[in-house]
Amino acid sequence: MRYLWKRLVCAFVWVILLLSVFVVVSNIWVVTSTKSRILDAVSELPEKSVALVLGTSNKLTDGSPNPYFFERIQLAADLYRHGKISQFILSGDNRSKYYNEPIEMQKALVRLGVPDSLITLDYAGLRTLDSIVRSKEIFGQTKILIVTQSFHCYRALFISKFYGIDAVTLLDSPADPHESLKITIREWFARAKAVADLYIFNTPPHHLGRPVLLK
Repeated sequence: MRYLWKRLVCAFVWVILLLSVFVVVSNIWVVTSTKSRILDAVSELPEKSVALVLGTSNKLTDGSPNPYFFERIQLAADLYRHGKISQFILSGDNRSKYYNEPIEMQKALVRLGVPDSLITLDYAGLRTLDSIVRSKEIFGQTKILIVTQSFHCYRALFISKFYGIDAVTLLDSPADPHESLKITIREWFARAKAVADLYIFNTPPHHLGRPVLLK
C-alpha cells in the first residue's frame, strides 16, 4: 500500500510539473508570436478599420462599475474620433435578458457619440475564441482592429492568427494595480487553454449560423 501511494504521489507531481511547463511554454508562444501586432501609437493604426470590441460585463460582482468595460468603450470611441474605425462589431455574452454585454456596449458607445448606424451586435461572443471566429465566419471580416485591454490582446491576436485573420490592436493604459495580479494569473491559464483549444482539442465556437452583413 505504501508503494502504491508513492507511485500515485509521484504521478501527481509529474502531472503538475508537465502542466506547469505547458502553461509557461504556451504563454511564451502566445506573447512572442503576437507582440509585433500590438501597436504603441494611434498613428500606427490603419485607417477606417472594422473594430471588434470584445465584451465584458459593465459591472463587477459587487455591483460597482467595471473599469475594464469602460476603458474598452472609451478607447473604441477615441479611435472612432481619430478616424481609425469605420464599423463596429460589439461581441459579447447574451446569456439572459438581464445580462447582455453587446447591448450595454452599444448604449455606452452611443452616449460617447458613436452613431448607432455603424454598430453591429454579436450576441454569441461567449468567449474570445467565439468572438474572433465569428468576426470572420459570420461577419465576413479577415482584417480587424481588436479593442480590448493589453493583458487580453495577446490571446485575441493569437486566435486571430490561427484563423488567418489579419488583426492588430493598440496598447492601452496599464491595468489597475490592485487587480493586476489576479488578472495576470487568470490570463496565464487562459492563454494555455487557448493553445489547447486550437492545437489539441480543435475547439469550435459554441454558435455559428448564417452570414450577416455589417450595417
